[in-house]
Amino acid sequence: MLGSTVVDALVGAVGEQGVISDPVGLRSYECDGLTGVRQAPSLVVLPTDTAGVAAAVRVCHEHGVPFVARGAGTGLSGGALPVADGVVISLQRMRRVLSVDPLDRRATLQPGVTNLDITAAAAPHGLYFAPDPSSQQVCTIGGNVAENSGGAHCLKYGFTTNHVLEMTVVLPDGEVVTLGGDTGEQLGPDLRGVFIGSEGTLGIACEITVRLLPVPETVRTLLADFDSIREAGEVVSDIIAAGIVPAAVEMMDTLAIRAAEEAVQAGYTLGTAAALVVELDGPSAECDTQFERVTEICERHHCTRLHIAGDTAERAKIWKGRKAAFAAMGRISPDYIVQDGVVPRTRLAEVLGRIADMGAEEGLRVANVFHAGDGNLHPLVLYSEAADEQDRAEKLSKRIAELCVELGGSLSGEHGIGTDKACSMPRMYGETDLATMDRVRSAFDPEHLCNPGKLLPTPRLCGEAPGRYRPHPLEEAGVIERL
Repeated sequence: MLGSTVVDALVGAVGEQGVISDPVGLRSYECDGLTGVRQAPSLVVLPTDTAGVAAAVRVCHEHGVPFVARGAGTGLSGGALPVADGVVISLQRMRRVLSVDPLDRRATLQPGVTNLDITAAAAPHGLYFAPDPSSQQVCTIGGNVAENSGGAHCLKYGFTTNHVLEMTVVLPDGEVVTLGGDTGEQLGPDLRGVFIGSEGTLGIACEITVRLLPVPETVRTLLADFDSIREAGEVVSDIIAAGIVPAAVEMMDTLAIRAAEEAVQAGYTLGTAAALVVELDGPSAECDTQFERVTEICERHHCTRLHIAGDTAERAKIWKGRKAAFAAMGRISPDYIVQDGVVPRTRLAEVLGRIADMGAEEGLRVANVFHAGDGNLHPLVLYSEAADEQDRAEKLSKRIAELCVELGGSLSGEHGIGTDKACSMPRMYGETDLATMDRVRSAFDPEHLCNPGKLLPTPRLCGEAPGRYRPHPLEEAGVIERL
């Protein structure tokens, strides 16, 4: 519990209407999209501007109170999991588009602006924001910065870090600084690059200036079916080998297609082993020529169905099916865990075969949705908590993440490490690497008050069993009570 002195100081920082302290209200903030791990905070504060964030952080710093910044709560790695005796600084009231500069093709935003609303603000000027996570209707630019989010079009256009020029950041002691500059660069170390993807452990971004791009002259989209994951994977490799860089190359397997079709009826083929969504954009002549080559490659690899979007409505329908896949899993499974890892493109078929074998060992189904162009997998482990399958699901999810490292890839492509994969970090990095990361973190936050327990393994975190709360035997016997 926080003392009255701290609570009064936080009320003074953001006002009475900017503080949530009742237990029911606090429950709304007890987890992010990784719902298997929950912890209610002691207090939630909701500032409306940079000054309010800085004031709240200074109070926490002065009193040694840990704090966690939270955007929309759509993260999938437990990155916004609260600390029991800490404060959540929610950025949901910081939703203003501060400026749009069509001449210099940039926009400045508060962190609570959703990803899709950036493009909506830029659209009247013939511009858009390229990073597009599947959750772009609800995820915020502040969260995108924290996780260095990508999306379907990251193959050609890169991740959030490639589109953020400058940030006004509140450091863990409450100091307000500017990272980056007009071109995204600044003299000395690339602190902008260090901050993006640090998962909220180095401070809180309060004003973010992003690069906007012109809307492409032409966009061509196709949906291709294949009898095997291997053939679909070979198509991806051959497209890249041909010197073609599509805007997006996405793949879904049978289970993912079934769930998406039940949800949105996007026109995918039920029962097909793999479906590829390939999108090209750019100047008309170049786009048309490359599109012909892509269709030839699909046909050479025994594509069983090739559907080319004839207009904007058909293109939107194809993407609706792909972007609905995560949420649609609830139609075929009562519970599921979304994992995130990366493997070399050439090992897609191998990793999916291994995942299927591991799923069979645990007696669980795994659906697969991924950014095939850059090898970013999103396996969805399906289970039933009511059938007491959660422990097996969590074990399988961890094994899949570590398998990606074994095959020459990474623990995460865009969802982050958070609490979910912190204990797997030693599988990917040596002791010296992890110590260096911790030194960088400590340079920003010596007291480790800013989003503690995330990203890097700690003895406490890795010594505890992950997942839902498990009652102590004495609690079950009624001898003790949980407070």
